[in-house]
Amino acid sequence: MKVLVSLGGNAILQHGQKGTAEQQATNVQNTAKHLARLLRRGEKITITHGNGPQVGNILLQNEIAKDILPPMPLDVCGAESQGMVGYMLQRAMRAELDAGGPNLPVTTLITQTLVDAEDPAFKNPTKPVGPFYTATESSDLERLKGWQMISDSGRGYRRVVPSPTPLDILEKETIIRLYEAGTVVISAGGGGVPVIRDKDGMLRGVEAVLDKDRTAALLAKIVGVETLLILTDVEKVSINYGKPDQRGLDRMTVRECRRYLDEGQFPAGSMGPKIESAISFLTGAGKRRAVIASLESAEEALNGTAGTTIIN
Repeated sequence: MKVLVSLGGNAILQHGQKGTAEQQATNVQNTAKHLARLLRRGEKITITHGNGPQVGNILLQNEIAKDILPPMPLDVCGAESQGMVGYMLQRAMRAELDAGGPNLPVTTLITQTLVDAEDPAFKNPTKPVGPFYTATESSDLERLKGWQMISDSGRGYRRVVPSPTPLDILEKETIIRLYEAGTVVISAGGGGVPVIRDKDGMLRGVEAVLDKDRTAALLAKIVGVETLLILTDVEKVSINYGKPDQRGLDRMTVRECRRYLDEGQFPAGSMGPKIESAISFLTGAGKRRAVIASLESAEEALNGTAGTTIIN
């Protein structure tokens, strides 16, 4: 079966960890064990991953060292995080496959994701990124750099950036060729580096972040997989989450997903984008399915005995 695996942040960095290279390598090695099991049972997988904590740390490093080294723009930081996480995943997967098979090549591809320069998100930035600043620093950054800043939970001020809709993946032909040739491709990390085409048709990176599951849904359709497997830190999708009558869902239809979204069951800051991505992947499809589950239950989720399966 052709499967696109979208890894959540917990596959790379656990809650409460500082994010040392050693911690992330240990987490990724555990992730690789679960992914290798899918390959050993005959699944043909391609992998995407989140990058939120990693790109956040890179931005913080930029800020701390700004008087010594020139800070890099957000698109460059995103590409840097793709390379870092991709390298760790690629190395861990190589070790797992060398130890227990199958003997498949593994590669990481820095990926650019095309967005619309006129996307409404550019006029309404909502995604906090980078370090916290004081009120004075925030005012200076708004004045000197044109950044938009918000007060964040009383902890200080943070920059907010747009999160436009992914339209196309520029490296799609390379990804497809590698995937069809049997390569385990790690791509579109963090949703890919957002780029636009300027008035001259040239590509230009933009200061924005992409939802990695939305890009994963787009890539899954482009590659032509049968299953979009979104791995996160919960066992399955639940309604009335955190309430006494919370109920986990084993199975949902797209129609039910839309109804629950309308009811506010899946907030924008948590499960909402994953459900919307599942809907996007399944819209206009035949026998595709989207599955949302924990990393630890990935195998069982593909068997239909764990997680939440979403169908048309």
